[in-house]
Amino acid sequence: MKKIKRGAAVLIASAMALSLAACGNSDKDDKTTEAPKATEKASNATTSAPTTEKATEAPAAPAKADPSVNFEDGNFAFSVVSTKGDKSNLSVTDFAGSKALKAENTEGKNMFIAINVDALLGENVANLASIQMDIGTESADGQFYASSGNIYSYVGEDNHEVKGKAWSVYLENANPKTVTFDVSDAGFVAGKTNYIILSKETDNAGAAQNLYIDNIAFLDASGATLAADSAAEFGSPVGFGGGIDRSNLSGLINPVNFDGFAVKEGAWAQNGLEIPQNVLDALVPGSAVEISYKSETGKIWIVMPDSAAGWMRVGVGDADGSGQQYAYINNSGNTAQITYEQLAAVLGEDKSTWGARMQCESDGAWEVTSVKVGTVAPSYTIAKGAVEFPDFAIKGGAWAQDGKEMPQEIIDALQPGSVVEISYKSDTGNIWLVMPDAAAGWMRVGVGMADGSGQGFAVQDGSKAYITYETIAQICGEDKSTWGARMQCESDGNWEVTGIRVGAASEFKAVNNKVDLGAAVKGGGWAQDGVELSPEAIEALQPGTVISISYKSDNGELWIVMPDAAAGWSRVGVGDWDGSGVTYALYDGNTCQISYEMIAQVCGEDKSTWGNRIQFEASGNWEVTSAAICNVK
Repeated sequence: MKKIKRGAAVLIASAMALSLAACGNSDKDDKTTEAPKATEKASNATTSAPTTEKATEAPAAPAKADPSVNFEDGNFAFSVVSTKGDKSNLSVTDFAGSKALKAENTEGKNMFIAINVDALLGENVANLASIQMDIGTESADGQFYASSGNIYSYVGEDNHEVKGKAWSVYLENANPKTVTFDVSDAGFVAGKTNYIILSKETDNAGAAQNLYIDNIAFLDASGATLAADSAAEFGSPVGFGGGIDRSNLSGLINPVNFDGFAVKEGAWAQNGLEIPQNVLDALVPGSAVEISYKSETGKIWIVMPDSAAGWMRVGVGDADGSGQQYAYINNSGNTAQITYEQLAAVLGEDKSTWGARMQCESDGAWEVTSVKVGTVAPSYTIAKGAVEFPDFAIKGGAWAQDGKEMPQEIIDALQPGSVVEISYKSDTGNIWLVMPDAAAGWMRVGVGMADGSGQGFAVQDGSKAYITYETIAQICGEDKSTWGARMQCESDGNWEVTGIRVGAASEFKAVNNKVDLGAAVKGGGWAQDGVELSPEAIEALQPGTVISISYKSDNGELWIVMPDAAAGWSRVGVGDWDGSGVTYALYDGNTCQISYEMIAQVCGEDKSTWGNRIQFEASGNWEVTSAAICNVK
């Protein structure tokens, strides 16, 4: 379907003075501090001074290219709202005579809309030379306001940020505006989930401006349009948003990468590499092998072909009929963990007998993109009562610190049993806290071995990091009044923190051996929907199991309802949302876990009295995409 667009006009206008802030940057109320180590660099991010352009003739609009994506099919799963404080809602709607992606601004703040270019283009992303798109805006009050922003590219092997094209819509009769920009010299790399972020970073005096994106054309060096798969999904690029889906998994600290482990095969075919010494050294009790992968069946496991015990599968479960232990696999089916203890149960306690090679295998076609070994740690979440550290959105270079003075509500929230949650990205995947004014001295907390101190590590995955109250107390002293007034962040590579929260530390359980409930339902606030429990599911409900649920909801919470329980229609895991003050479910906005023991506490010890239905509910709109009964590690 050919789209109708407004014609471009050549306009003469006075250029406006424009100060473009770096993506996600915000004003700071605390200067950076220099680490006491003379060997470290402490560099602060600088802000370019505003420039005033001379009045000039506006250039003619760029030649229109055939779009790779025009939104006429309604697809936009390849785009998400970035987690830089933006809470916009995405949809496809009519704008300027055709369908367009609409980002509806809900809070009148800056906007950051991410588009996964790699997912759209696949192998063709290597041929990408420039991108063209139509950008339009509208305001909730019906008035036209000039607006501007940037298009940032996240490119290369490490998805590093490149500040790209500045865009602006200054005139109402040139709205939408066609913008064309060349991609970074570093280039987009296939298979690395490279993406772009389109930002609106104009202060429009609090007016909520909606953003429209249309007619995205990905062009090669000759200017020809590259085909795109509009049915692609955004996924979880490294360093973006919530990072990897860690449902069902343990935290992993001090990881050692298994270099070069990027292999693929067909069903029941094995492939792998010889185990390097640093990986072998990391395989100790309390560690786990973590595999990033995709497969047709969602399963993956390890094969040790040269072990003294024989050619052995580990983590295969019952896929080969052996009834062995299962690997721990997240709900997305793209990350798996196999513990040292699982390896030792099959191969023997003496790892010197395990053989020189490690391979992977699945019962469907599979591909492994990386393998690492690290120490198993708690997988934390703040299930309730989180206190936000206001405006903690800062960035710095390697070994540079920045932060803010702690408000009273953060100081009050720092209690035994609490955890500091840091939303971040960094070149190295590392982040930690610095307490520069502690009575004990200028202190790093959670740095691990990055500075050679051999301190405890923060639990981190490249997107979220957790540092417990007890970890801070171990370094800065038991009396938090001696910790000083400021909290800062630091890393051994370029870093950016988009938010900090403090709350009671809850721990997700690592689970496996899932019995799927077939749940894909949704409802409005305080509405229930669910599934009938199969005999297999009822049998799987045993002490020590949990129900692991993948979901979204308006305010992040979720619980279950047992409508047919002999004890009566019962909510489980609702906490105090309904005023009952019962136990809260564990949830983080993506995964919810409710234990057998939580159900028994509400519905009684005899599960035969629980009824045969399970439903889901939240106080706002909610959607459950899957649920399973799982064994706890």
